[in-house]
Amino acid sequence: MPYLCSGSSSERDLVNDGKGRRRFLQYSIAALAVPEPVSAASRDAGAASIAGGSPHLVLLGDSIFDNGAYTGGKPDVIAQLRKILPQQWKATLLARDGATTEGIPDQLARLPADATHLILSVGGNNALMQQHLLQARAATVAEGLAVLAGAVSKFEASYRQVISACLARKLPLTVCTVYNGNFPEADYRTVTTAAIALFNDAILRTAAEHRLKVIELRLVCTRPEDYANPIEPSSAGAARIARAILAATDPRAAQSGAQIFLS
Repeated sequence: MPYLCSGSSSERDLVNDGKGRRRFLQYSIAALAVPEPVSAASRDAGAASIAGGSPHLVLLGDSIFDNGAYTGGKPDVIAQLRKILPQQWKATLLARDGATTEGIPDQLARLPADATHLILSVGGNNALMQQHLLQARAATVAEGLAVLAGAVSKFEASYRQVISACLARKLPLTVCTVYNGNFPEADYRTVTTAAIALFNDAILRTAAEHRLKVIELRLVCTRPEDYANPIEPSSAGAARIARAILAATDPRAAQSGAQIFLS
């Protein structure tokens, strides 16, 4: 299942191999690299291409989006997003700091009637609730992996229920992976990065099965200044997240980012 950049020669070979062995899924990792800002005129032109009224983006999830308490008064994700949206677009924040997958149904219950796009970032707090497992004793690496696999399996079941609840709203859905954070201690950072990858595997497989767009936050918040603390995005990180959200929902950016091919 190769990850290929849009427009690459390898991608063209896959799409045009003429043998019908591979089919392209409308699934992309938006913001493989954080997109550059576009001009106001270009943004406004993009708004005109949306049929059926003005787009209304709704942010669901946890403090990745609801990060106002961590920016020191500087713009948070929703403020950064509203600054770059085309004219007549709207954005609503339903995400809540501390939320896990169990909290998403309550957020969906408050969905605005005119919502047109859902963007979901959840799973980080589910993973944090299992961090004690990193200190658990295991006789072998295999035993340790089995313990983590059990935690991920429970998360995946809950995450799939959330995705089903979102898709029941019959709106385009974009999901986010869990970023690696900015932990200062190198050994702990190495361990948490490996553990988070297991949770992200569940997110990515679920997204692929449902042909969803994915914002790969591990490739969006990559600098220390993108974080206000080890696990929360700063205002600078919020700006990068906002640009990734716009890239994932702007029709002009439909072919940006990486793409996944399945046999």
